[in-house]
Amino acid sequence: MSRIVYLNGEYLPEEEAQVSIFDRGFVMGDAVYEVTSVLGGKLLEFEGHMTRLERSLRELEMVCEISREEWLAIHRELLKRNELVDGGIYLQVTRGNAGDRDFHYPPAGTPPTVVLYTQSKPGLANDPKAEKGIRVISVPDLRWHRRDIKTVQLLYASMAKMAAEKAGKEDAWFVEDGFVTEGSSNNCYIVKDGKIITRQLSNDILHGITRASVLKMAAEAQMEVVERPFTIAEAQAADEAFYTSASAFVMPIVEVDGVELGTGKPGPVSKRLREIYLEESAKTAI
Repeated sequence: MSRIVYLNGEYLPEEEAQVSIFDRGFVMGDAVYEVTSVLGGKLLEFEGHMTRLERSLRELEMVCEISREEWLAIHRELLKRNELVDGGIYLQVTRGNAGDRDFHYPPAGTPPTVVLYTQSKPGLANDPKAEKGIRVISVPDLRWHRRDIKTVQLLYASMAKMAAEKAGKEDAWFVEDGFVTEGSSNNCYIVKDGKIITRQLSNDILHGITRASVLKMAAEAQMEVVERPFTIAEAQAADEAFYTSASAFVMPIVEVDGVELGTGKPGPVSKRLREIYLEESAKTAI
């Protein structure tokens, strides 16, 4: 049975869902998105994702009048219709169909295109990569400078992931002006002498929902957090490193640009934060 997806107010089999070739998301990458993880049939950090979605829409002057209650109802209906247990729900809003290709925004009142679909990932919380850690390479950060807006402009991120794959590694870190900004699809951290170091929020990085929760939990666990940029050399000299994202939660990093960190295995801080995050997020899932 094919997935049931949501498109502009309708629930449809995925093969029947169609979007215009003139849609701004298709021709201009003029769209924002969110991905909400699902564990045990429940949504993780839903309110955080909705708050960021609203901010992204506002920053791009994009109008979508779906309320939070309606978003939640759509998410829950998709969970039910697709019998999703572990995985995620992808949500995308574009500026809609302008009727033809044009650099100017469509006329006021043009309805947005709204798409949601499920992605099943059984055993999401038990990713074997978390047991041994991943390896990353660094690449120049050549993206636009509004990375705080969660847009669908992901070509360079995809290129970075492919560069890592070609190098036999699992992910890439972006570097700008000598400092790490973030990972290809995640926020990144190093740990030195017990201190968790991560870049502060700005337009240079995505304001991660998992990032906010993990830093809050770290503080509550009496872990010291320092928000500042760090270099690749600092990362290579760190005791451990990790990244956070909605679908990977807390993922240990054991190698940066060919240099093994610490013991070469996931460190105690990243392992503990992963445990805490999975425990606490499960309690607040809806």
